[in-house]
Amino acid sequence: MAELKEVRVPDIGGHGDVPIIELLVKPGDTVARDQGLATMESDKATMEVPSPFDGVVKELRVKLGDTVSEGALVAIIEVAEGAAVPSPEPPAPAPAPPAAAPASKPAPAAPVAPVAPESMVESGAPVPALAPVAEPGQPGIPPMRFEADAVLPAKVPYASPAVRLFARELGVDLMQVTGSARGGRISKEDVQRYVKAALSGGAAPVAVEGGGGGLNLLPWPKVDFAKFGPVESKPLSRIQKISGANLARNWAMIPHVTQHDEADITALEDLRVALNGENAKAIAAGKAGKLTMLAFLIKACVAALQKYPTFNASLDGDNLVLKRYFHIGFAADTPNGLVVPVLRDADQKGVMQIAVEMGELAALAREGKLKPEQMQGGCFTISSLGGIGGTKFTPIINAPEVAILGVSRSEMKPVWNGEKFKPRLMLPLSLSYDHRVIDGAAAARFTSYLGQLLADLRRAML
Repeated sequence: MAELKEVRVPDIGGHGDVPIIELLVKPGDTVARDQGLATMESDKATMEVPSPFDGVVKELRVKLGDTVSEGALVAIIEVAEGAAVPSPEPPAPAPAPPAAAPASKPAPAAPVAPVAPESMVESGAPVPALAPVAEPGQPGIPPMRFEADAVLPAKVPYASPAVRLFARELGVDLMQVTGSARGGRISKEDVQRYVKAALSGGAAPVAVEGGGGGLNLLPWPKVDFAKFGPVESKPLSRIQKISGANLARNWAMIPHVTQHDEADITALEDLRVALNGENAKAIAAGKAGKLTMLAFLIKACVAALQKYPTFNASLDGDNLVLKRYFHIGFAADTPNGLVVPVLRDADQKGVMQIAVEMGELAALAREGKLKPEQMQGGCFTISSLGGIGGTKFTPIINAPEVAILGVSRSEMKPVWNGEKFKPRLMLPLSLSYDHRVIDGAAAARFTSYLGQLLADLRRAML
């Protein structure tokens, strides 16, 4: 039987009336033991209120801006019967009685030379000399003053754990960000402003592992659009804010080159139509997924990635990480903006199964129900605009991937077969790649091989 338990503010070092600056969960969320429920901000630190046990949040008894002290009620959690509940800490052992003084004074040990911290030796920073300790009652060198700034690391940026995670995802060094909240605390909005300013030349560049360099761009123009005519201000959606910052960073920091090509999908389209006809009843009953060209594209891309593994890689400093798994992301257009669900282990699935899972992921994306793990771990991304139109475009690489395939609308064209022109259904391909990892010749080989696979998918079995 489930039991309701209270979560209260733990010992916070005697601080009182500490404001709640962030709620990390909501009623109905399942939480694990030690997971943060809310973030508090004292004059000296940012702290989280952890859950003492596993369970489901039934009520939150605090809201943003509330002030709390030790013992204040934060939440009510429903704990399942048999769930582990932390046991009270054992009492501290009684202090041992002082040892009897030795009969005679031992000979003093030889003085040990102080060792400089490794970080100071590596950085070349001067190491202050330490005075030898004199025996009690004996004359010695007066103790020198301890300079904390000379031996301690740089101050930790003043930000909540959630903001630190957000900054890491965008590659931002919080030491370069100025906080605008009370006491100089850094908020998510501060991080977003920093990224925008960096990309417009108005701030230091976003920190990129392996180096980045300043963009040295002109400031973004400030314009009063209303003086030219009627305007309407519409806030960006949450997805647009997050994806916009990522896209701006990727476009600015990755040297993009796009290789354009075409694939003859005449036979493949005939096969797709025939298979959908054979499975029409199962598709109508929801027992099978309707085959789209994207399902075939995913299968063909996996075969091309297996042949050219450099495209299935990521840069990690001076190393290239070659992945032995094949998780393919596909761009999904939703009412709230673009999201990229990831279809996992596509190399182990047939086209029919890929079609079913794609449909499920796309439905979750449109409903805004995708989980974070369903959008992570991708190796290669496909952005298909074939259902809308266009002839070619330049897709932006989804870091830390090194390539992305853009697909436009197929078109019937006359193609010379060596004897005469024949009508063929041609699919435009646009492959953007990171030129630090992939050169033009490799990209041309990749798109050429991909075109051969799409013209005759039996090649993928070779």
